[in-house]
Amino acid sequence: MYDIFKTLMPANLVLFNEPMRGHTSFKIGGAADVFVTPETPLQLTAVWKACLERGLPVIVLGGGNNVLVSDAGIRGVVIATGKMTEITVSGMSINAAAGATMGKLADTACKAGLSGLEFAHGIPGTVGGGVYMNAGAYRGEMKDVCTKVTALLPDGETVCYNKADLGLAYRTSRFHNEDAIILKAEFSLTPKPQEEIRATMDDLKTRRRDSQPIEERSAGSTFKRPKVEGMYAARMIEDCGLKGFTIGGAQVSTKHSGFVINIGNATAEDVLRLMDAVQEKIHAQTGIWLEPEVELLGFN
Repeated sequence: MYDIFKTLMPANLVLFNEPMRGHTSFKIGGAADVFVTPETPLQLTAVWKACLERGLPVIVLGGGNNVLVSDAGIRGVVIATGKMTEITVSGMSINAAAGATMGKLADTACKAGLSGLEFAHGIPGTVGGGVYMNAGAYRGEMKDVCTKVTALLPDGETVCYNKADLGLAYRTSRFHNEDAIILKAEFSLTPKPQEEIRATMDDLKTRRRDSQPIEERSAGSTFKRPKVEGMYAARMIEDCGLKGFTIGGAQVSTKHSGFVINIGNATAEDVLRLMDAVQEKIHAQTGIWLEPEVELLGFN
């Protein structure tokens, strides 16, 4: 069933029965049946077309920084965009391929003297993943600067969506609800001296390092901000006495309670049980049900 990928792609770009723990920031997850890393949109298109023709399930992965993969792994094909990394600057715009990292995008903007992406400097993951979830931090979001996205549709055609059509909102986009793969994105920025941009980025880096467990194995913020004015998941978790709460190898970070971290050999089941326990206690004490920000992959 999967032999077709041996003919579609160079051997070094196709892995079979590949453990996903090596491709996620949680360092958790069973094996994917097929793990493909196309280097060009043409290769990606060929792989996706083959999957659709054969009815194979497909998951598109960016940097693996906001996901939890099942201990049982992923049935079907994982298409990882991490080798598609081209970034170009044109005037006050930057075009970036889906696999380019958010950090590299922000650095490129800084070197070009373009402001607007400072918030992205410390966000792990890729441009495609950042657009998909409208990534943001420190009062900046992708929706503030992303003006166009080129995506691949199931029929093999590409389409360009303008900003108004992207559906960018808090940790979501139109791509959550349709079959399309983000290929690249355009960002419109404003001129600013490099030294001022770098100073802002350095300040945000320091604030992240001081307040977040960036050195730990996690998937970033575990829960979304509640849809209640003035309420924050991390504060609610800490107020409920759950800071440091541990199940198996998974723990609510003692540095920032908005993060669940892998403190040992945590399994996906450990993380899920911990998340469920946090949700249940928060709901019991506040009546609010926290919604996961982490994407769950390979779960039924």
